[in-house]
Amino acid sequence: SYFLRHARSRNYVSESEVCKLESVSLDFGDYHPLKPITVTESKTKKMNRKGSTSSTSSSSSSSLMDPLSSVLDGTDPLSLFAAAADPVTAAPPTDGTRRKRDKDESSAVGSDFEPWSSKRGEILARYTTTEKLSINLYMGSEKGKTTTTGSAVSEKVRTRLEELDDLEEGSQKELLNLTQQDYMNRIEELNQSLKDAWSSDQKVKALKIVIQCSKLLSETTVIQFYPSKFVLITDILDTFGKLVYERILSMCVDNRVSLPGNFSPESVNDTAKETCLNWFFKIASIRELIPRFYVEAAILKCNKFLSKTGISECLPRLTSMIRGIGDPLVAVYARAYLCRVGMEVAPQLKESLNKNFFDFLLTFKQIHGDTVQNQLVVQCVEIPLYLTLYSPAIDWILQCIAYHAPDVLLTEMMERCKKLGNNALLLNSVMSAFRAEFIAARSMDFIGMIKECDESGFPKHLLFRSLGLNLALADPPENDRHQILNEAWKVITKLKNPQDYINCAEVWVEYTCRHFTKREVNTVLADAIKHMTPDRAFEDAYPQLQSIIQKVITYIYDFALLFSVEKFLPFLDMFQKESVRVEVCKCIMESFIKHQQESTKDPVILNALLHICKTMHDSVNALTLEDEKRILASLINGFIKMVSFGHDFEQQLSFYVEARSMFCNLEPVLVQLIHSVNQLAMETRRVMKGNHSRKTAAFVRACVAFCFITIPSLSSIFTRLNLYLHSGQVALANQCLSQADAFFKAAVSLVPEVPKMISIDGKMRPSDAFLLEFLCNFFSTLLVVPDHPEQGVLFLVRGLLNVIQDYTWEDNSDDKVRIYTNVLHLLSAMTQEAFIYHVDKVDSNDTLYGGDSKFLAEINKLSETVVSQILDHLKTLGKEETVKRQSQLAFYFFNTILAHGDLRNNRLNQLSVSLWNLAQKHGFADTKTMVKTLEYIKKRSKQPEMSHFTDLALRLPLQSRT
Repeated sequence: SYFLRHARSRNYVSESEVCKLESVSLDFGDYHPLKPITVTESKTKKMNRKGSTSSTSSSSSSSLMDPLSSVLDGTDPLSLFAAAADPVTAAPPTDGTRRKRDKDESSAVGSDFEPWSSKRGEILARYTTTEKLSINLYMGSEKGKTTTTGSAVSEKVRTRLEELDDLEEGSQKELLNLTQQDYMNRIEELNQSLKDAWSSDQKVKALKIVIQCSKLLSETTVIQFYPSKFVLITDILDTFGKLVYERILSMCVDNRVSLPGNFSPESVNDTAKETCLNWFFKIASIRELIPRFYVEAAILKCNKFLSKTGISECLPRLTSMIRGIGDPLVAVYARAYLCRVGMEVAPQLKESLNKNFFDFLLTFKQIHGDTVQNQLVVQCVEIPLYLTLYSPAIDWILQCIAYHAPDVLLTEMMERCKKLGNNALLLNSVMSAFRAEFIAARSMDFIGMIKECDESGFPKHLLFRSLGLNLALADPPENDRHQILNEAWKVITKLKNPQDYINCAEVWVEYTCRHFTKREVNTVLADAIKHMTPDRAFEDAYPQLQSIIQKVITYIYDFALLFSVEKFLPFLDMFQKESVRVEVCKCIMESFIKHQQESTKDPVILNALLHICKTMHDSVNALTLEDEKRILASLINGFIKMVSFGHDFEQQLSFYVEARSMFCNLEPVLVQLIHSVNQLAMETRRVMKGNHSRKTAAFVRACVAFCFITIPSLSSIFTRLNLYLHSGQVALANQCLSQADAFFKAAVSLVPEVPKMISIDGKMRPSDAFLLEFLCNFFSTLLVVPDHPEQGVLFLVRGLLNVIQDYTWEDNSDDKVRIYTNVLHLLSAMTQEAFIYHVDKVDSNDTLYGGDSKFLAEINKLSETVVSQILDHLKTLGKEETVKRQSQLAFYFFNTILAHGDLRNNRLNQLSVSLWNLAQKHGFADTKTMVKTLEYIKKRSKQPEMSHFTDLALRLPLQSRT
């Protein structure tokens, strides 16, 4: 008991003044922390020549060479950016940067050119079939696969020649009745076989595989699958072209130095040139036109090894070769492949690409010829479906031509398309490939051309869809906007097929939202509901309906305006599938949280968003993932935070009560509601300036009651503990003393239930550290909590100490003793005449007891119990394996006595010296900390009434670790 009988009397005001930092006036002059620093570099040269003395020269520069930059030699990305930004001061380019620059200068294709790879997935997904497919697989013969070391060169040459003779008549296996997925798997097997053959040096076998694959492109037996087949086969051709190019390039390495990116044919050695010519000769010997065309196009880039003009000479010849392909569908995809290769290897040769397209225009009438019509009859394919098969190829050809093309060329091409009959297919591709600004500026012209198109051919609604996609990216002339919408919607609203309708409506909703008011948007939504509700057509169009909602909330993010759109909520009712409905609700809530700048109490907004949040909440079940729950709770919490009824606090509380009943399955939402209600109580206190009227006092008690009955429904024990403490503090601040006691009692009774391990971010961790942190916060609050007149002195502190005593702590844990040490801090503060802090308008125990001797005696009894517990625990740590913990705890207790004890008392002084020596006894004390502590004691001894610290410092020896 001597610890608190001799607790140091504290004058918190004077201690605070002493601890304040000394203010020093600074003259910054020109200095500013954000101003760049100028470094002066001094260079010293030593001239050690015979017969001369050392001389020193100094020079200054405004920047110091960065050692990292000097190591990287300017090749790091930041240096390259700097060099590009400031060519005057840029360092001379290295070989790597020079190669990159030369490549960029020679290439006309930038990042704004949409690559073929981005279209590949869309084509494969769109052009599918349920019909059975067949494929001819190349079955490699054994001859020529392996040669013995001793075989003669002439034998090897003869074998190769025989293989070339058998190039197109190789052993084949026809696989019939394949599903689309089986077919795709077989093509992938061929691709892998090609790579395997190449890596095992079976180049002729690799060529045979490519030829057989190319032949597949001449077959149109399942015509609706042709675009997907083209994508799969040309992947193999691309692989082959890359392998051949890299093989020849590897032969050009001289003295381990590879060719630069912009090499000239003169720098290619004869061996590489001969190999390259050999490949072209092999390909030239292919008798069939289509495989010969495709395989040569695949290795078009290899012409760079032979001559500077090789590619520019080959492109027109390959373009002319396509004229020999009779099937217009096969021919147009061949043109597309040539454009694709041409844009990769020689994008500057636009003349050949233009010629390719004009050739296509000349043969366009073939599409409507008898041969094609007969083929469609046999395959039972309608002409509108057939025409859509051309779209990927024509779109790509036009994209290549239109890239960075002047408006004059685009206008000329548009006029040529106009002159052709049945030109809807071309018109669609023009709108898909040309720049959106070019199309938008001529919107009325395009609408006129669409009107003139034959309805029996390419569907008009697809043309309007393509036009709408352009108008979503670029604005048409302002005077034409209303007429454009009217003309388009006249056609769209007449569509009978719901899928055709929704595909068009989805695109034009964005145009409507961009340029018109809520009236037009409401009309469009009403029309969509009218078309999609019969026969529950909306069930097959959820992606398009979702897209419409996304576009509406993107452009109308004023939610008062949005919910005044009469048909918006009925439109939401079409989302009957729960998973889709929840996704739509999440999109709406994300938009609200992102765009709603000010809190709202608009009943229209609140009712609509409560309905949406309720939909999200009700989707939660036992199978819902924790991440999904977290996302939903975050969105609902964002909404709750944005609701404010101003000074109508009762309405605000009613809203929170309603929200609690609606969102009871999401724990983070309940936690947010408790915090919001506590905030509401404190806001009431602020408005009343702490002087509650009868009405506000009753209201605050209602807020406290809300929290008290909500907290037990939470599952996380530390969440409950912290909310009990937080809510108790709020109750205390609002002078609700009995309610505050109830919160604190609940927290005390909950401590024994704390488990040893708790789950944090999916991992089990010990709970001791969290409990220690909570109890320290709890002690800080208990200082200002007044005793209940019927419960006895310090009843809450006693109750908490009993719980801590009975709690089962880990054997290797010292947290219990650390808590007891913190209790001494609390008891020391309670012995002061005036506490260090108070709650406004709440009388704490310093006022209630006024330093009464009986009160102090009770504190001393508690302290005696606590100190004896600490000392007993220190004795138990005397074993060899626990002396390090003993050292740390002894020093921790020493600091407590130093801060809170009156060391003029001899027994307390002696205890502190014993603890100091015990901390150093086994060499585990941190020497730096001990030295700083001793320096602090010596510094304190110079203060008034602290002279006894001088004697203490003399009694505290410093022991070395040795």
